[in-house]
Amino acid sequence: MAEVIIVPDAPTGGGIVADEIAALIRRRPDAVLGLATGSTPLPVYEALRDRLAGVDVSRVRGFALDEYVGLDTAHPESYRSVITREVVEPLGLDPRHIRTPDGSLDGIARAGEDYEEAIVAAGGIDVQILGIGTDGHIGFNEPGSSFASRTRVKTLTRQTREDNARFFETIDDVPMHCITQGLGTILRARTLVLLAFGEGKAEAVAGAVEGPVTASLPGSAIQLHEHVTVIVDEAAASRLAHAEYYRYAWENKPAWQGIWDAS
Repeated sequence: MAEVIIVPDAPTGGGIVADEIAALIRRRPDAVLGLATGSTPLPVYEALRDRLAGVDVSRVRGFALDEYVGLDTAHPESYRSVITREVVEPLGLDPRHIRTPDGSLDGIARAGEDYEEAIVAAGGIDVQILGIGTDGHIGFNEPGSSFASRTRVKTLTRQTREDNARFFETIDDVPMHCITQGLGTILRARTLVLLAFGEGKAEAVAGAVEGPVTASLPGSAIQLHEHVTVIVDEAAASRLAHAEYYRYAWENKPAWQGIWDAS
């Protein structure tokens, strides 16, 4: 069972995750982070600015979950640009150590394989930050994705493109394809942290945490991992059948027991 932490608001959740990541980096200056984009992980990155003040982060490495195919990396909504703007520059990370999948058309045939090899060469991802889509996707693994899948090109669903249209002028500007870490890739990370905030994510969260493990809801793959923490606000937790138990377990968590083991 995943550890589920129900928080009053997104900044509180972001602070909990940031505390753990900062502690990891202090223990392991060359820690490898799995970086998600979108609005959900922003409270984590914002909180890390304070937690990492004065900490040497020059050796921290990172791998983004995904990238649009055919979108220039200089475009403000390419995930390379987003990661640079929201993570690399504010935290003072070395951009040479932060990678996103290659979404350029020239190299797309080998991009997935190359990314998998780079993750393995780095020693694997210590902590993978995840959000979840309203249809249950994690990364860009849309419903129907194989639990054994590796980094590859996917066609985005209409719903995902509509959800992401807020970052573009129109939905027609949202790319049709992406390259994403697969569910199998995500499950290889040593620790998973899934965050979700708002009532719009409640159904997906309940399915991912308490529903059947099914490719129809890719987020349910987290149930197959031994070190998973799910952090949600009250609205996103509103459909969890065992919410009271999760609150009780968190309130009575032993002081010596950390949130995750990514050492």
